[in-house]
Amino acid sequence: MRVELIAAGMSNLTYVVTPEGSSGDDAVILRRPPTGAVLATAHDMAREHRVISALAGTPVPVPRTLHLATDTTVLGAPFYVMERVVGVHVATALPAGYADVPAQRRAIADGLMDVLADLHAVDPAAVGLSDFGRPEGFLERQVRRWTKQWDATRDADRPALDALAARLAETVPASQRAGITHGDYRLDNCLLDPETPGRVRAVLDWEMSTLGDPLTDLGMLFVYWPQAGEERAVSVSSVTTLPGFPTRLELAERYATRSGADLADLNWYVGFAYFKFAAIVAGIVARSAAGAMAGKDTTGYADKIDPCVELGRAALEDGAL
Repeated sequence: MRVELIAAGMSNLTYVVTPEGSSGDDAVILRRPPTGAVLATAHDMAREHRVISALAGTPVPVPRTLHLATDTTVLGAPFYVMERVVGVHVATALPAGYADVPAQRRAIADGLMDVLADLHAVDPAAVGLSDFGRPEGFLERQVRRWTKQWDATRDADRPALDALAARLAETVPASQRAGITHGDYRLDNCLLDPETPGRVRAVLDWEMSTLGDPLTDLGMLFVYWPQAGEERAVSVSSVTTLPGFPTRLELAERYATRSGADLADLNWYVGFAYFKFAAIVAGIVARSAAGAMAGKDTTGYADKIDPCVELGRAALEDGAL
């Protein structure tokens, strides 16, 4: 077998596994947790494998799962194997010649919103996921969980982050409904059709998925969606500032039309998403300082935390989306 690391990232590791002498058509994808210290409840391979398997046959495009191994003597950690989906991965730039027409870029955004609405419309019980999470009290627990994560990985004294956590806890809205949430839904966690940019071939990276409030997915997407004319220190990519990509408000309108959701409290969800992102980044910074991120470039990550907190505060208090 040939084994190639294709996505080290800051979280789970993704490999292409190909039989020697093969042209690559029969390659598969292997996912396993990162090495070194990891946060409690993170990187659960069985959960990720379960939700992807359950969504097979629904309108949500996911790879076909092939095998789950919980025996840690095989690779030193649990892992699972799934089919390799051929698609376009858009991270920091659009590939040359791909979606170079504004209408195609708009189609990408529309496709992302439609798939997100389709995910949130899936009945968890109908796909065997009725016990995949606890929707009741979900938002309150999420605020507590990420506050604890921040407390456990403090990289510096950040009173503004503490204040944002407290404010979120005081203003938790009532959830309209519960559903399957991805937890980290964004453009670069999807594979797009090479010929039809508006078609999502597969949604990837389900490690944060659970049953909860679907609007947390929309809020999180906004963190990763800078719009034309913006330069945000927290952004990991400026792709969505290109002509044709819609604004965040237009994304919300597309989602509301497709899902029927009431977005009156969207500002809270966006504020929470920035808080969650700040806590995640603080965890990366802390792990890097402890030597658990060897070989991964975390330069500048600490500089993202304070701007992220300010954007969260602005969303929560000023209604700035």
